[in-house]
Amino acid sequence: MRFSARERAKRALARRPRYRGPSINRLIPNILTMLGLCAGMVAVRFAFEGRFDLAGTMIVAAAVIDGLDGRIARLLKGTSLFGAEFDSLSDFLSFGVAPALVLYLWSMQSVGPLFFLPCLIYAVALALRLARFNAMLFEDPAAPKPAKPLFSYAFFTGVPAPAAAGLVMFPLFASLAMKDWGWDVTAEALRNPGFVAAVLLLVAGLAVSTLPSWSFKRVKLRPDWVLPLMLGVVAYATLLVTEPWAALSLAGLIYCGMLGFSFQHFRRLAREWAATHPPADQGV
Repeated sequence: MRFSARERAKRALARRPRYRGPSINRLIPNILTMLGLCAGMVAVRFAFEGRFDLAGTMIVAAAVIDGLDGRIARLLKGTSLFGAEFDSLSDFLSFGVAPALVLYLWSMQSVGPLFFLPCLIYAVALALRLARFNAMLFEDPAAPKPAKPLFSYAFFTGVPAPAAAGLVMFPLFASLAMKDWGWDVTAEALRNPGFVAAVLLLVAGLAVSTLPSWSFKRVKLRPDWVLPLMLGVVAYATLLVTEPWAALSLAGLIYCGMLGFSFQHFRRLAREWAATHPPADQGV
């Protein structure tokens, strides 16, 4: 009995072995996370070699990758508990260990081992923050929980790890910008071990704090703010291309200023929620 070419192709396809396992699409987010982890490791290597500009670039690259892998995982429906754990471990290395070591080698290595303590505190603070996030992944969904206001999902608790790394790298970024402008005295002042240690401790406190900070993927804009925001993004992109270190330093300052506004915004929403949702045990 003879079969047509199309039928023969179908039969050959049916006889092919079928492999069980994740598709390539589901592996892409984990591959990106792995690249972010590698960027953090390369940053440490560049710091040991004294190439601190490249070390800072690698930490920025890790932050960009971290901002992409979760969104790509959701788009490709490749989210998993393994991916969340892997992402947290990568974040600890790239945004906890790597910035602390880079800053220690850049500013504090020559003044004694005591100045390694702020680096340790910062790394431990980032580990505690990520552990707090991971603990929520393993919560029993059947366990009773207090009702959480809807507006609270638009805020992080404390400063997230990539933003903490950007803030703590401010002295390095600003110093590199000042050197490019020929302001060598200011550049050396920003490299002062006391100043760098203070920044490490301040950012460590912000990371483990309960300070509400905006989660920009959930924040909605008023229609009349869209055009100014787009123009601002264009202006910042131009600055990033022409003066990258100044642009990164400015981003850190802007983010610090926004923390105060996000706190005020959270308090206002909390007051409005409390006014419209009285406690259940309150008398009528």
